Amino acid sequence: MKLLLNFFPRPWLIHLSIWFRPLIKWYFKGHRFTDPIDGSSYRRFLPYGYQKIRENALCPGTLSLERHRLLWLYLERETSFLTDSIKVLHVAPEQVFYQKFRSFSHWDYTTTDLYSPLADVKADLRKLPFEDHAYDLILCNHVLEHIPDHLQALSELYRVLKKGGTLIAQVPLDLNREKTFEDPTITDPQERSRIFGQYDHVRIYGKDYSDFLNQTGFSSQCIPYTEQLTKKEIDTYALQYDSIPVAKK
Repeated sequence: MKLLLNFFPRPWLIHLSIWFRPLIKWYFKGHRFTDPIDGSSYRRFLPYGYQKIRENALCPGTLSLERHRLLWLYLERETSFLTDSIKVLHVAPEQVFYQKFRSFSHWDYTTTDLYSPLADVKADLRKLPFEDHAYDLILCNHVLEHIPDHLQALSELYRVLKKGGTLIAQVPLDLNREKTFEDPTITDPQERSRIFGQYDHVRIYGKDYSDFLNQTGFSSQCIPYTEQLTKKEIDTYALQYDSIPVAKK
């Protein structure tokens, strides 16, 4: 898995997984772990990671990771977004959510990305081709750590979000760091992997992540949602400690 992640382009992996996912899902079916997104169960989840490998991280059927499963639980239990008739922008759409959200007839759903084959609109997050105040909900997960000018990207997300709308923008967080670290002189992929955790990351966010959201106009909080779940739920859904960054306009 580590070899695939580091040496093959992500769009290529997306295309490949679409063909092999049904077979993999059948092979790993069982009763130890459950993906709450579709209710499917498995005897094991797959290891995953670019540098540090996490055991039982990747659901073989849906391709969800810990952060996807936790976000789904939050959306389903703590919000009405999944049942509301709303206009949604999904940046860099994850496969695990794409088909699910695309089937929602009550959503006006648009996907965008520079390269993804799942994107309706190919666009740079720093210059979005959408009108002001267009969307009720924006999902932009594990994207900002790839963008050198992330404040410009956040400003664009703020611009296209309706007043009273919500942005959920998960990023890899190092809670041992008080301050986010970035260094634009680090361009070597191996060095980026060593320092930032992935070859195409340009920073590692710390506890000050909310400050960037607030700096661009949002009112934000990071909700430590894992703490609201039982140990049985954490084990069954194969979750790790994580938080849900929720930003309001």
